[in-house]
Amino acid sequence: MSIKKTIVDGVETFEAEIDGETIQWDRGLSYARHLQTEALLNAQVPVSDKPDEMLFIIMHQTMELWIKLCIHEADQAMEALRADKLGKAEKTLDRIATILRHMIHSWEVLATLSPHDFLTFRGFLRKASGFQSHQYRALEFCLGLKRADLVLVHNDDAEKRAELERVLHAPSLYDELLRLLARRGFEIPADTLERDFSQGYVPSDEVEDAWLAIYTSPGENWDLYTLAEKVTAVEYYFQEWRFKHMKTVSRVIGHKTGTGGSSGVNYLVKALDLPFFPELWAMRTRMSAPKEGGNYADDAAKDEGAKDEGGCPLGH
Repeated sequence: MSIKKTIVDGVETFEAEIDGETIQWDRGLSYARHLQTEALLNAQVPVSDKPDEMLFIIMHQTMELWIKLCIHEADQAMEALRADKLGKAEKTLDRIATILRHMIHSWEVLATLSPHDFLTFRGFLRKASGFQSHQYRALEFCLGLKRADLVLVHNDDAEKRAELERVLHAPSLYDELLRLLARRGFEIPADTLERDFSQGYVPSDEVEDAWLAIYTSPGENWDLYTLAEKVTAVEYYFQEWRFKHMKTVSRVIGHKTGTGGSSGVNYLVKALDLPFFPELWAMRTRMSAPKEGGNYADDAAKDEGAKDEGGCPLGH
């Protein structure tokens, strides 16, 4: 087999016929250099000699990579919202939702780790825990769930602590959404728009009213309505990811305390009640069908009556 050598743009380039195809490569950028595969494939460093630890490491490393991409995409979405480029923001939010769906299914791989398999190396992990994932905290902060005390876990790493502090004090995706609503003429309280962003978001009746107005008249606010549905999908799949995480942990360790000292499954259950976009969910309870529909309850009282009579609250 002969290899043809040339110089292209000052770089030594090679060409050969392989399996009926003309294949080219050069001494510049290669697949391995671009993806840093040597560093990537050497990043699995077990702390035990137990064979199932490799699954545990790779599973969590890939999850961290996907979280990194979610943060990157969330930053892009916020930039688009600030520039009033809603179509671009929607495309990016769709990508985040797709990543989250992939992450949900990835728990099934870890679920192949039986309780016995995990216990063979769990003791070697000492106090290492997913609770210490700075990227996961950064993603929560970025989406709108701000909890300043969680930064304390990273006090021994100045660089990670500084990055978390930056995201903690910056406006979140939800904050940018509310600023967008204000620019569109909705009455968003000033103390919601300009506040200490490091503090947890406090739901507002006025914000809920704004979302309700958008959802009540989607034709008049179509771009905001479709954007809100994209945002809702992100939380929907994030919560499904949290739920699958909780069920996987339950399957593997039951109700044991977590390696990092948390209550394990019980802690993960509590996380399911932590919303990113509270009013987007709350206003759904207040919605009623258009009068011309004729097939649905006209108001919340009828909804309650239907439930009392044993009817499905979704009307099925």
